Amino acid sequence: MTFSQFFKLAAFAGAMTLAMPAHAQDDESSNGWSGEGSLSAGTTTGNTETTDLGLGLDVAREMNVWTVGLQATADYGETDGEETKNRVFLGTNLDRQINDRLFGFGQLTYERDEFSGFESRAFIGGGLGYEILAGEATQWTVRGGPGLKIDEIEAVLDTTVTPATILTPASTEESFGATAQSNYAHQFNDNVAFTNDTSIVYADTSTQIGNITALTATLTNALSARISFEVRHDTDPVDGFEDTDTISRVSLVYGFGK
Repeated sequence: MTFSQFFKLAAFAGAMTLAMPAHAQDDESSNGWSGEGSLSAGTTTGNTETTDLGLGLDVAREMNVWTVGLQATADYGETDGEETKNRVFLGTNLDRQINDRLFGFGQLTYERDEFSGFESRAFIGGGLGYEILAGEATQWTVRGGPGLKIDEIEAVLDTTVTPATILTPASTEESFGATAQSNYAHQFNDNVAFTNDTSIVYADTSTQIGNITALTATLTNALSARISFEVRHDTDPVDGFEDTDTISRVSLVYGFGK
């Protein structure tokens, strides 16, 4: 599958996303959109040593047995006036409830990180998910399944000569893989909540593992403060890049919906 085919598929999924909520507006059981937007400040260690700002959006809409979700994050940082971080992540998922706890899902993700050695990374897949815990205070959901992983690797340049010469040309790696995710949340009381989200994208070429642990405290009905710690690990990074990045964030979160 080429990237042009990927974007056509993504555009089709986006059109379906927009069409399904519009169709569901007449359904009295539709709960509408809910989720959160966030503004964060943080520090990064690993491939870059920087302070940065971030924006995040995580929304979902339930329509009877269907749930559509949209995720977007953007991180930008500078050190001594020089850009040292520029990352964008986009994702969408469509879930279909099978019974009270079992559901099927389809997923598209796309990432650009100018300081990773990769031009972009994408994953298209689907599978099954299960709600292990579904109480008022504690929720734990897992999901997993096969998919296609697409990595665009940047060219490696020799900058010691003028003009710079290409040591390794840019390339695109496509491989069948799998995704697995765990989303855990616990509400300590009306004002304080803990979350732990883990994601794995596996392929023969490389595997990405991510974990975000966060503690959120309510400030007002809509606003919350959050501190979080994120770890990203790559089993086979591009030569010259480290395999692990860590990000500590302090965020202001605006929630809406349910």
